[in-house]
Amino acid sequence: MNAIARMLLAVCVAGLATSCTHMGPARLRADQVDYARALGTAKKRAILDAMVQLRFADAPSFLTVSQIIAAYTFDASVGSTLNAGSGTQPSYALANGALSYSNHPTFTFTPTTGDAFASAYIRPLAPALVLPLAQGGIPIDLLLRIAAQSVDGLLNGTALGGSRSAGTPGFFQMIHAARRLQLAGELNVELRNENGANHVYIVVAVPHDSEEPPHAAADRRLLRQLLRLPRDTGSFEVVYGQSSESGKIALLTRSVLGILTDLGAQVEVPASSVASGATKPTVGLVGGETRPTIIVHSAATAPADAYVSIPYDGTAYWIARDDFDSKYAFTVVQDLMALAEADTSAKAPIVTIPAD
Repeated sequence: MNAIARMLLAVCVAGLATSCTHMGPARLRADQVDYARALGTAKKRAILDAMVQLRFADAPSFLTVSQIIAAYTFDASVGSTLNAGSGTQPSYALANGALSYSNHPTFTFTPTTGDAFASAYIRPLAPALVLPLAQGGIPIDLLLRIAAQSVDGLLNGTALGGSRSAGTPGFFQMIHAARRLQLAGELNVELRNENGANHVYIVVAVPHDSEEPPHAAADRRLLRQLLRLPRDTGSFEVVYGQSSESGKIALLTRSVLGILTDLGAQVEVPASSVASGATKPTVGLVGGETRPTIIVHSAATAPADAYVSIPYDGTAYWIARDDFDSKYAFTVVQDLMALAEADTSAKAPIVTIPAD
């Protein structure tokens, strides 16, 4: 092999080696974000699908992606040709290389059944699981509207109908006052570990100066009156139940299925589905809140830019991308489900599905 052939071959080998060396880090940078986004989108579709299924009295099932294996195959080959020439034929040298690349990811799904299903979706959410989300900045009025059935006997509204579907007027006065105090920095949530167990407290701060926000004093008094607290400020433990002893706040929470069922009852459905008996008419909210917590539209097809959409029984259901309030409430539901699922320990046998 002459000098030219050796040089060309060295260039090919170096190029292939460089491609192999940088492939791993490059794929990690791309895959970590792409797979995370794909999992998020799949979870959103699963939640919306569960809401719609419950709207039609179908029992939803849940699969959790427990493992992703991104398997890549990278093959490289190099070669050279040398012709010394003869007679009138000139001598020449050729170097060549070939690359082949393939991607065969595998996803492992874990169905949630048995005790894990009961713990994550059927049992009411613990106050110590729900309220700390407000500590992270989530509006406490939205959080309670989604997850609370009642607070110290004050009933939340429900889209499931019934004589008490409008809820108690004081419930909405209470959550709005709590939200204003939260915005003013005068109401916080604290999670404390006492005797090896988590306890959650709502803390209403004492004003430090005379420049407190307007209505703050009135909001503190309103909370004390509605929740029957002994004083306007201080730490008040939140316990599960319909009623509690003096100085504590009773929070009766919903289960994940209860949340999804209530939200599903607010979903807009085609008139033909109601006429055929496939589902019941939508029960409009009345009382303190008349706007659905999450507005879900339905039609023959969903817009291409929908925030999330799913097909069901020949109809498309979606949440609009420009509806920030619905998207934010949907995110809160997703957070609550993630917390409920993380609180389970029992897992069913896994199902592995290779994806081409």
